[in-house]
Amino acid sequence: MKTRYLFLSCVILVVVMVGASSCVIGEGAEVSPPSISAHMTMPELGEPFRIIYSQQQVGLWVTGEGIAMAVPDIVLLRLGIESEAKTVSEAQHNAAEAMNRVMKTLKASGVAERDVQTQQFSICPVRRWIESERTEEIIGFRVANIVVAKIRQVEKAGSTIDAVAAAGGDLTRIESISFSVDDPAPYYNEAREGAVKAAMAKAKQVASIANIKLGRVLYISEGISPPPIVRDYMTKAEGTVSPPTPITPGELEFRVKVQMVYDID
Repeated sequence: MKTRYLFLSCVILVVVMVGASSCVIGEGAEVSPPSISAHMTMPELGEPFRIIYSQQQVGLWVTGEGIAMAVPDIVLLRLGIESEAKTVSEAQHNAAEAMNRVMKTLKASGVAERDVQTQQFSICPVRRWIESERTEEIIGFRVANIVVAKIRQVEKAGSTIDAVAAAGGDLTRIESISFSVDDPAPYYNEAREGAVKAAMAKAKQVASIANIKLGRVLYISEGISPPPIVRDYMTKAEGTVSPPTPITPGELEFRVKVQMVYDID
């Protein structure tokens, strides 16, 4: 029995000593020992047993980031109608009439029906607190109908906002505006190529400094950052004449990050 305990202690000691020999080389890169797995069968113990030492960071790990710039070609406008009245039917009727005018205005501004999607429709009570009675009472109802309209002519975004505000009147709600591109794939491809090249260049530099030889690529992972720029609007129509709404799309950043693992000699 003492012999078996001594044997197990020696095996475990060897595994722990190997695991303690990891080291780090260079910024963003790590060199670690390979995984070790030992499977042993001892009939006198009755069952086979396994001793496993696992180290995920094996080889040379590097990261790279690529960025591609694009001018937006679509505008996503979140807008709608909000109506309050003493009864549900009255609030819903007013909201429906105003929303029909808004939808006709969007169509007249060149927004296709397929580019308008309902995001929210709600009917909620409006309450008032009565301090003397320490209770609430319902004084009316609020109906909200919010859509997202995709405007494919960026230069018409400002005039479309103005037309919608006029059509919906005091019930108009314009909540936010964001910018994107209709086909982001080419920009992600460009950013991905830059990220891989950056990671490969970093690996070569680290290998040269550390005097190690790069082997084959063992692992690659990718992370993508979404590019849309969202600006809160939260405006209500005031019924007064105002200058045209200025809209500046700027540029979008498409970012791709990769992590690569090389075998090393």
